[in-house]
Amino acid sequence: MNIIDSIIAFESGELNDMQTLELFAGLIKSGTAWSLQGSYGRTATSLIDGGLITTDGQITEYAMEIINQ
Repeated sequence: MNIIDSIIAFESGELNDMQTLELFAGLIKSGTAWSLQGSYGRTATSLIDGGLITTDGQITEYAMEIINQ
């Protein structure tokens, strides 16, 4: 799924937790999270602050533990 399809799926509530983390990890890694509408930057910041994604766009082990529970 390309980035635009992933964003549309996210907006439609069609992504599971892992797909959402993968989307935001990619957006953070590419820097796109900071140039989209404000809610994307705020969500990216929340995921980073929550320890789920690193500042360089990597999904953390902590996130994997939470998802696999």
